[in-house]
Order: sequence, then structure tokens, then C-alpha cells
Amino acid sequence: MIELAAGDLTVTLAPEIGGSIATFRKNGVDVMRALTPERAAKGDVLGVASFPMLPYANRIDGNQFTFDGVTYRFEANNGAERFNVHGTGWHSQWQVEAATATTARLTLERRVAGEPYHYRATQDFTLAPEGLTLSTTLQNLGPVRMPFGFGHHPWFDRDADVELRFRAGHFWLEAPDGVAGSRITTPPELEFSRGAGLPPHWRNNNYAGWDGVAELRFPARGVTLVIEADPILANLMLYADPKQSFFCLEPQTNVPCAVNKLEAGEEGLGLVVLAPGEAMAGVVRFGVAQ
Repeated sequence: MIELAAGDLTVTLAPEIGGSIATFRKNGVDVMRALTPERAAKGDVLGVASFPMLPYANRIDGNQFTFDGVTYRFEANNGAERFNVHGTGWHSQWQVEAATATTARLTLERRVAGEPYHYRATQDFTLAPEGLTLSTTLQNLGPVRMPFGFGHHPWFDRDADVELRFRAGHFWLEAPDGVAGSRITTPPELEFSRGAGLPPHWRNNNYAGWDGVAELRFPARGVTLVIEADPILANLMLYADPKQSFFCLEPQTNVPCAVNKLEAGEEGLGLVVLAPGEAMAGVVRFGVAQ
């Protein structure tokens, strides 16, 4: 584990557990759901505070897609789920390239025979008294051009008084098996521009056309988190199950199942087609206030 500290903020990173954030705290109060020692001992990436999603975010419908005339196939990679989700970065051990008291650089070079994507990824973490800045770079190391994307998957404790505030132009309906269905204009009852509590029912949907700012208020904890993302991260995924003790709000470049929708001719999906050697990058800032 790598520990960063600045002012009253602390961050713990777990390079070997998916290059993830293990804890993020203000004055000892959890801003993100913390990785417990028990789950850390098991290397359980599903128990972390946040993990990277790359070389694409969210699901691949049917575990395959066709691009430039070539069909690429994937294996399911998340327990009982049918479809591949979040790529391979979160199942990999990352290397610590550099670290100081307030910064860290984690890198992953993945070239596995038989996998469609070969890539190099870098995460740069900078902790300041006002918050955490996370810069991600993703480079295509493969022999052909491919559609790439990335995102981050924070987990938050589902306090009874949580309030979310963000703006987005479109809402993607959910189809069976967590697949993204149709894109619709966000209806008033499903939007959060004026601030609202967590929905009392299941929600597993992407908000597209996100303006890059999301505010999460935790009144009982005395903490407000403001997420600010570069324009390349124009999608925000909300996962909220009232039966669970957590929820997720995930900034990402691409729509779920974007590679499949690209194949079907849809546009505005957030994917970036990278030729061999080309790279994409983006920054997410997690600002913390009382």
C-alpha cells in the first residue's frame, strides 16, 4: 500500500489490487467506501474505494464486437455476470513507478496473448489539501487501430441522507444483463440538476452529455465531495441498489456497450479510436469540503 497525505486528507493506494484507491479520508472520515483489512488480505478489488476501468468502461454486449472487419471475443470476468465488464486493468497488478508524500505514479503494460487489447496505462495521483487529482493516460500497444475508453469506479457508503447533484442531457435505459438499451432525453423524474437523494429503487444507468461536475453531499459525515472531470469524460454511470450498503457514481469516457453500438452505426458514444502508438488522456478531480 502507498499512503499519501496533505492537510487533513489521506489517500491509500493499492497497486497490486487493480491499481486502485483503497481509502480516501478527511480527518479520518471516509469520503469513499474504505477497503477493509479482510478484503485487502484477499486482494478483493470489488471491496476497494475506487478502481480504474480500461481499456474501456462498462460492459461488452454478447462478449464480442466487430471493428474494421475483425470480430473480437472476450470472456466473462465478474463472477456470475454473463458479460465482460470494465476491461482488464482492474484485474491487474500495477507497478509503482514513482511516489512521494503527496504523489504517486502507477503504470500497467498489458500484452497478453489472445487478448484483443494490448496497452500501456498510467495513473498519476496528486493529493493536495483541497482534494485528489487523478490523471489517466492510455496508449494502444497493439498492431492495429482499436476503439478505446476509460473511466474510474468510485464506491460510496449509502448513507440515508446522501444527496447528489449533476447535469446530463441524456439517459440510457437499462436492458437485460446490465446492457445499455436506448438513449432518451433525461426526464425530470430521473435527473439530479437540482439535487436529490438516492433513488429508492434499482438504478444502473448511464447519464450522457454530462457537464463534468457532480456534487455528493454526506451531511451526517460533514463532508461534500465535488467531482470535476475533463470534457473527454462526458458520461456518468449511476449504480444504486437499495438492497446494498453502497452506491457508485462513475466518470467515464464511453457509454456502456459502446463498442457494440459503434458496430451498429451509432454516434456520440465517447470511444476514441487509437492507431498503434497513439494515446488518450483525461483528468478527474475529487475536491473535498465540509
